[in-house]
Order: sequence, then C-alpha cells, then structure tokens
Amino acid sequence: HRPETLTNDFFVNLLDMRTEWKPTADENVFDGVDRATGARKWTGTRADLVFGANSELRAISEVYGAADAQAKFVADFVAAWQKVMEADRFDLHR
Repeated sequence: HRPETLTNDFFVNLLDMRTEWKPTADENVFDGVDRATGARKWTGTRADLVFGANSELRAISEVYGAADAQAKFVADFVAAWQKVMEADRFDLHR
C-alpha cells in the first residue's frame, strides 16, 4: 500500500488469491481477509469488486495486475488522463 503514488496496487491486491472477499453489515462493502490468518487486509465496495467479477473487466484487471505491469499501467493511465484533460482544449495544436 503506497498512498499518493500512482501504482497498479489496486489490481494486484484485488486479484490476490490469498485474499478472500467477505460481505460486511453494509451490503455495499466487503472485507478482504487473508485466507491463511483470517486477518482483514482490505475493504472494497461492490464497484471495486466488479473488476474481479465481470469477465471483461477481469481481463483488463489481469493485464494491469500482472507482476510486470507497473510501467504499462502508469503509461496507459497517463495517456488516458491526458486525452480526457485535453478533450475540450480546442486551443491545442493536434
């Protein structure tokens, strides 16, 4: 967990098979529990967990959650961010 750092940690931790996602009293929140120790490691919402449950989103998550995917994730994120931020900038030369 590296706060304030652009990483692929979300995808790595979401797909970690050592984590079991269990429902909580709040129907929209789940605890990510270590399968070996039972200790709570993470919390996630339904919106978070859909990236592991939906087949198309899961495929994307596996690309970005791979052990060697950090650089690809950052490059793709920055490219998408730039595209969104410049979408209404008609003053830029393209």
